Amino acid sequence: MAMDRKHNDLIGDMLEQSGEKDNYSGPGKGKPLPKGYTERDVYQNFQKVAKDAGYLPDWLRMQKEIAALLQTCETEEELDVINEKIRKHNRKCPSQLQKNLISLENVAKARELW
Repeated sequence: MAMDRKHNDLIGDMLEQSGEKDNYSGPGKGKPLPKGYTERDVYQNFQKVAKDAGYLPDWLRMQKEIAALLQTCETEEELDVINEKIRKHNRKCPSQLQKNLISLENVAKARELW
């Protein structure tokens, strides 16, 4: 490895040693990066690719399920099931998106919020 380089390129060095550096011939070779790709960070790019592929985080699926269950909820037993799902949802989702448990007194308000 030459010492006159300004940065370490460990992956590039491994590809060069295996003879695979600059030998890519798959789709996209020679094409420019998509517009906006360099404006987002790695996580934002991952989110976009995941969303485009139809990926939905588990806590968002649970949120949709809870919202649907709330629309028909009428009994305390149904609320117990919903509140258990809310507890699971809160363990998986970002803290700022956690929801409060629901009682029969506030089920109408919860229907609006969910």
